[in-house]
Amino acid sequence: MELTFGDVEETALIPLAIKASETKRPNPRIIDRKAKEIIDTLGVDVSKYDPFLSHEGVVARTILFRNELKRLIAEYPDALCINLGCGFDDKFSQVDNGKILWFDVDLPDQIKKRRKVYQDRERCRMLEGSALEAEWTKNLPKRMMNIIVMEGVLEYFRKDQVNTCLHMLCDSFEHGYLLAELHSKFLEKHGKNHDAVRHTNATFGWGTDSGAEYLELEPRMQLISETSYNDEMKKYSIRAKIFAIIGKNINNRLAVFQW
Repeated sequence: MELTFGDVEETALIPLAIKASETKRPNPRIIDRKAKEIIDTLGVDVSKYDPFLSHEGVVARTILFRNELKRLIAEYPDALCINLGCGFDDKFSQVDNGKILWFDVDLPDQIKKRRKVYQDRERCRMLEGSALEAEWTKNLPKRMMNIIVMEGVLEYFRKDQVNTCLHMLCDSFEHGYLLAELHSKFLEKHGKNHDAVRHTNATFGWGTDSGAEYLELEPRMQLISETSYNDEMKKYSIRAKIFAIIGKNINNRLAVFQW
């Protein structure tokens, strides 16, 4: 692996550090050997990116996204799946059913870095593309159903960028599901206090109280479900249960849209 510390943006270090440390635990709730391999290769102290609440949040979102993906893939076993803004994430390994066709899509510079870690696999390929432009979608294979994942992406977009992205997806894919990580208006205003992101130069974009606000931007979409990460986090510790009560409407959510 030729990856260096400079190849990994700070926001990408947060889920990588957390997945790696969770993988090393005696009874891990999630296992991501590639994340562990990356962190071990970098050989730097990433503990500041792994505070308690962010750790529990990343574990929860990994479980929620995985379970929802598996549910949809069970319903549409031949779906075209796209991890848009994939970074170094490896969802394909978590949910592959032997039939889906999967594309990991990100900006050219990020895909160049990703190729230092991954190789194209059968039915899982890397593709350069932007969440704000449709050019990369034009030569994709046609499938009856499309499932797009955007985890840790839209939370850094301005409202106008979210609007552009939603229109692009609905224009490019006749039928589809979007699994999106959403964040609150509170986090938009107070993101500088986030326990992990405050150690980076990133700023949060447009926050919402409900995924229904996305429908005002793209009426072709329907909101199928919306699940707070609190629902998963509170299963594992008293601290997370307390946070779920105190921060009831603060935590990020998994929203599922259909069109």
